[in-house]
Amino acid sequence: MRSRIENLSNLATSVPIHRSKVKDMSAEVVDSNPYSRLMALQRMGIVENYERIRKFSVAIVGIGGVGSVAAEMLTRCGIGRLLLYDYDKVELANMNRLFFRPEQVGMTKTEAAVQTLSDINPDVVFENYTLNITTVQGFETFMSSLKNKSFDPNKEGSGVDLVLSCVDNYEARMVVNQACNELNQTWMESGVSENAVSGHIQLLVPGETACFACAPPLVVASGVDERTLKREGVCAASLPTTMGVVAGLLVQNTLKYLLNFGQVTPYLGYNALKDFFPTMEMKPNPQCSNSACLERQREYMLTKPARDAAAREKMEAEALSATECPIHAENEWNISVVDDSEVSGSDVGSSGVLPEGLTRELPTADVYTDLPASDETSTFDDLEELRKQLEALSS
Repeated sequence: MRSRIENLSNLATSVPIHRSKVKDMSAEVVDSNPYSRLMALQRMGIVENYERIRKFSVAIVGIGGVGSVAAEMLTRCGIGRLLLYDYDKVELANMNRLFFRPEQVGMTKTEAAVQTLSDINPDVVFENYTLNITTVQGFETFMSSLKNKSFDPNKEGSGVDLVLSCVDNYEARMVVNQACNELNQTWMESGVSENAVSGHIQLLVPGETACFACAPPLVVASGVDERTLKREGVCAASLPTTMGVVAGLLVQNTLKYLLNFGQVTPYLGYNALKDFFPTMEMKPNPQCSNSACLERQREYMLTKPARDAAAREKMEAEALSATECPIHAENEWNISVVDDSEVSGSDVGSSGVLPEGLTRELPTADVYTDLPASDETSTFDDLEELRKQLEALSS
């Protein structure tokens, strides 16, 4: 595999910028292994097979404050292929955010991103698309690139495993929503508020969860055109902290989704002023205005009985395996879990014998059973003696 950059703004050029033999994802713990700490997730049982990350393709739409940081995190995690979309150029006004550097001013954001990311991890395959997806030609190129299966010809569905929307406007989100509904493509949406102190991430599975048109923002529901909120000469606030938090939450959810560990959150908000993280689930709207969404909903309902049956079988199999004797992985400490029923009552605490090299610091319960009963007369005498001593001190 080689790292490359493909600029398809004109659908023609393909310029290799770096060639590198892909390093094996070795679990060996040495300073020269860039993946040893990632593979530790596999050794510790968090992820069943971390090396699978090499096979995944992720598209990131919007290489701004959230998208650029998300791209860097996935690059450092060893993702197989990244598709980057943006039409803008790097400006000095972007320097309050993470990722971009002053010497990259004037470059397109996608080119600057690939320049930085390919140096961080040359094993990743990069494709950059400098275009506006809200235009007719841009949308066609966007759809074509998502369907491209050259990275994994055997992949079912589209050519990517996940789309991350990191755009900052309603029109672009609706375009991503339309494309993913048409392709039956799972995607995650993210955003940061205009005042820079709150944000959110959201998982959207066509037919299974609400699409972006099913549950539009309040500004859309109230009938107000979002463009009227943009005041002349006033730009939105931007904090690298808030954007970094949202990007981290987005990539964490992405890794859980791709590598199948933990619980993938359907929606997670973030309020920096109150450190509040609301979460919720949103079901699809049967009266959604998006025809592709309605089609995905019908398909989902048709396949639901088969999925429910498979889920029941899986739960039954897990319950059956839980009743069997646990199988312990070999470890250098020879630690294993023993069922209480396997230990006889005579072996627990009756002998009072400790392993060699250990001493008993506290008395056993048996010591206290041999103590004599309290003597009320003795207690009274002790109190009298104490009273006399106090009187002597005060005199």
